[in-house]
Amino acid sequence: MADAISLIEKPILVGERVLLRPVETADAPGLAALDPETLRLTGSHRTHSLEILERWYATRAGHDDRLDLAIVDQDSGEWVGEVVLLDLDEHNRSCWFRILLAGPRFFGRGFGTEATRLILAYAFETVGLHRIELEVYAFNPRAQRVYEKVGFVHEGTKRQALHWDGEWIDAHLMALLAPDWAAHRGHPTPPPARRP
Repeated sequence: MADAISLIEKPILVGERVLLRPVETADAPGLAALDPETLRLTGSHRTHSLEILERWYATRAGHDDRLDLAIVDQDSGEWVGEVVLLDLDEHNRSCWFRILLAGPRFFGRGFGTEATRLILAYAFETVGLHRIELEVYAFNPRAQRVYEKVGFVHEGTKRQALHWDGEWIDAHLMALLAPDWAAHRGHPTPPPARRP
């Protein structure tokens, strides 16, 4: 039987543009101030009070089945968003991934791509995960392109998975496997072909 895996360690991961560090209660105001477009892209129907978000962030360090890291701009020290590995299945060495950038002023600057590569490297190379999966909504093609750019492969579509503003939106399931990561380390050439 393989060694047990856990996400109890909360590392600091340093890139060129971003630093990933364990979330803190001081990050909660950024989460509380998310704009409507960011909430839509993440499919978040509910918002929470600052007090609830502070309590949430205060409890993240004690979990061994998830890793919540803040994305911080190296130049300004500003909180940019968060990356999360969650729902660890230790027997199958897999988990889910999600990322949130705190609004359009952080889009298109490479923060999301670098943060994703940093946490994937940690997940595959240090933790020993075999599979990481995610869902991305059909109305978020920019995120889907980032995921493809780092090596995630489209595996299927959950039809009409999200009800938003009176419309049903599909969710695309994407995944990345350890052997693929080992071959390209987040830089597949060419990126996997796009699928509908």
